[in-house]
Amino acid sequence: MKQGILRLLAFAMLVLCVPMGRAGAADLRGEDLRGTGDLGIIVERASGAVQIIDTTNKTVLARVDGLGDLSHASAVFSRDGRYAFIFGRDGGLTKLDLLTAAVVGRTQQAGNSIGGAISEDGRLIAVSNYEPGGVRVFTSDGLEPVADIPTDGKVVGLVDAPGNRFVFSLYDSGEIWIADFSQPGAHSVQRFVDIGLQPYDALVTAEGRYYIAGLFGEDGLVLLDLWHPEEGPRRILDGYGRGEEALPVYKMPHLEGWARAGELFFLPAVGRHELLVLESGSWREKGRIALHGQPVFAVANPDGRHVWINFAHPRNDVVQIVDVESLEVVHTLRPGKAVLHMAFTPRGEQLWMSVRDEDRVDVYDTRSLERLGSLAMDKPSGIFLAARAHRIGL
Repeated sequence: MKQGILRLLAFAMLVLCVPMGRAGAADLRGEDLRGTGDLGIIVERASGAVQIIDTTNKTVLARVDGLGDLSHASAVFSRDGRYAFIFGRDGGLTKLDLLTAAVVGRTQQAGNSIGGAISEDGRLIAVSNYEPGGVRVFTSDGLEPVADIPTDGKVVGLVDAPGNRFVFSLYDSGEIWIADFSQPGAHSVQRFVDIGLQPYDALVTAEGRYYIAGLFGEDGLVLLDLWHPEEGPRRILDGYGRGEEALPVYKMPHLEGWARAGELFFLPAVGRHELLVLESGSWREKGRIALHGQPVFAVANPDGRHVWINFAHPRNDVVQIVDVESLEVVHTLRPGKAVLHMAFTPRGEQLWMSVRDEDRVDVYDTRSLERLGSLAMDKPSGIFLAARAHRIGL
């Protein structure tokens, strides 16, 4: 009996000593050993480079250049948060290893691209193109081509949706398409036409159910229920600016910079100094919030209490903070010229903000509104944190 127990203990010790996976690979040993949960990238739009940042320590870990035209760049992340897939304006798609600061894959997939998405299972990367139009899909492992979905005109508002689907809009023809990649080695496309004039951007709600496209050619938005696509798109906030003269639009609002706090949605109005407030479920307008200028991004703190808004030229040196309870502007900050992008850390204690024309990125404490520090960067724009890997539509 005693010998049996000793043999079991010896076997247990042997199992515990067996190495698992590739942890401890040479490039991750010692003081370089780290996770990716507090990492991210910041785009230097003028120099074709990105900076890899550590949000906990508010430091830059590395700079990677040679990534092409990043004037309208965006990024998504692999499921483990280790790899960033960067979509350049020149059609370049780059796979970047955040832990080694190395480019591990790159393809020049089109002539003019504005964004992309990663599939639910992390296997596929889809890219939306202005030139030559269409959506191209690649494997996330080796960036090998999987599918080419041609369209007539520019593709905008490309997002991932549950079920390994990609949803996008066509700016020129006013359509919404769903590309379904749920079956390995095949895909299908469902089209919805005549949705409205010039859809310019879109978002998908956090649970992946509703796809909402904004219209540039007319006042209103279009909503598609992805649980029941057979019901087709329907208009919401139709004619929200009826009878009012729209202002010149210096920079298109970004619906992907939408905000949801509790049961309310906050969306930037096109050509107006207003934030539109919608009720979830009914999709009715609850109110409008007068702002300093034309809003570009409206982003909600993860705690749902406040929404931070930046603005288009020429009033882009200001950030305003809206209280969700009162629906009023409660703070106005003046960080500097050309505040382009804002990103909260996952629990919302910090906000990172790019101030392009001041060549810096600021970090704010979201409670005290104190500026905790600044990082010098060359014309910074997009800020993308690896925690986005675990959120639908980002």
